[in-house]
Amino acid sequence: MTAVGGYVQVGDLKLYYEEYGEGPPVVCLHGGGPGADSRSNFRSNVGALAERHRTLLVDLPQFGKSDKPVIVDNVLSRNATHLHAALNELGIPRASFIGNSFGGQTAIKFAIDYPDSIDRLVVIGSNPVARSIFSPMPVEGVKRIAEYYKGEGPTREKMRTILQTLVYDPDYVTDEVVDSRYQASIEPDLLQLKKHPAPHRQDLSAELDRVKAPTLIIWGLDDRAGPLDVGLQMARAFANAELHIFGKTGHWAQVERAYEFNRVVGEFFSRKES
Repeated sequence: MTAVGGYVQVGDLKLYYEEYGEGPPVVCLHGGGPGADSRSNFRSNVGALAERHRTLLVDLPQFGKSDKPVIVDNVLSRNATHLHAALNELGIPRASFIGNSFGGQTAIKFAIDYPDSIDRLVVIGSNPVARSIFSPMPVEGVKRIAEYYKGEGPTREKMRTILQTLVYDPDYVTDEVVDSRYQASIEPDLLQLKKHPAPHRQDLSAELDRVKAPTLIIWGLDDRAGPLDVGLQMARAFANAELHIFGKTGHWAQVERAYEFNRVVGEFFSRKES
């Protein structure tokens, strides 16, 4: 499948995106682990999505091929603002969103701040709140990610450990996947960025009831980077939400359960509201 895309200028930032297919637009946003980008996060889903949708894989600021500015606080608000401006530049007044983890947090904030610009929302293991009653915070996967650039710095073994916390089945963490993510995580501009403190966490707890878009919340029962009760909190708070749980699945439901994920999401996007 051939991609169209490149860079879209948003103020003083350039955001990288790839575009596939035609139809109602869907924006895919990756997670926040080292070396993450939207192509790697959604490689198992873009084909199915592009059969019916104009599918955009967007690298968020500080990730992939997008610019890597220093961000001190309000990262979700900033990301949502940049995305809204980028979609306007691309002539897309309204789109659906799929976000894994950090990408889902960004999409949730987009739904809060720009309700007229979002159609439907799919979030995968996303944790936009500061508290969990099921798990101590931060959870295992988040702690591993926070430690990656510390101490001796990035290594392949540290990358392998992170990725193994994101899946239920370790067979998905192949040498090829580890090496690809490791190489992406040691790009010079990214190493320069990591000399600065990470952005402060933005807690959306008080704003969750402002999400009005129809939302599909997807969770892996064995997710070690997103506590399951956060999915329940969102299902309770959002105006129109449903929760789908995959057993024997980790933080990457779109990877480990690609076939089922594509079917469930496809049905959700094609459903007519009563």
